[in-house]
Amino acid sequence: MKIAVAGASGRAGSEITKELSRRGHSVTAIARNPEKIAALPNVTPTKGDVLDQAGLARLWAGHDVAVSSVHFLASDALKLIGAAKDSKVGRYLVVGGAGSLEVAPGVKLVTTPGFPAQYKAEAEAGSAFLDLLRQEKELNWTFISPSALFVEGERTAKFRLGTDQLLADANGKSWISFADYAIALADEVERPAHLRQRFTVGY
Repeated sequence: MKIAVAGASGRAGSEITKELSRRGHSVTAIARNPEKIAALPNVTPTKGDVLDQAGLARLWAGHDVAVSSVHFLASDALKLIGAAKDSKVGRYLVVGGAGSLEVAPGVKLVTTPGFPAQYKAEAEAGSAFLDLLRQEKELNWTFISPSALFVEGERTAKFRLGTDQLLADANGKSWISFADYAIALADEVERPAHLRQRFTVGY
């Protein structure tokens, strides 16, 4: 497949690009500084700005799938969604956040007392992005939330999927590595199972 990844030089974006390359997909890896993108088979580093809706739409046009892996506060949800629609891309996948996941019925993680203050604005922006996607009638979107801790770690290919509830392991730890998250995203690209839905991945 032809897949465009915006934010391909970031921690999640670089692992997603690597995983898609490993599977033989043709990847347009978009970043403000494309020289930071690792040389990989079938990957074309490309300069792009996620705040330039028209420019991003041109870069995404002609691809089967577009992926945005960018910080919510460093981008504009309306411009990203607009670019996805303008590009006529087949599917739009968003690297989401954990803050909008529920820890109890109707209780989002971001609203809990122990949620780190320094991440609150980013998490609230991610939750607002998801709300916008859920109002979309045309776009074929999927929003993929990592677990609470989204960290460097090994590629195990052993993880669980959920829907809107925060996943945690037997010790109560909620986490996922960038590498295993990338597997879950690539699986969704190849075998669509969550069209116009959010899902989450964790151990």
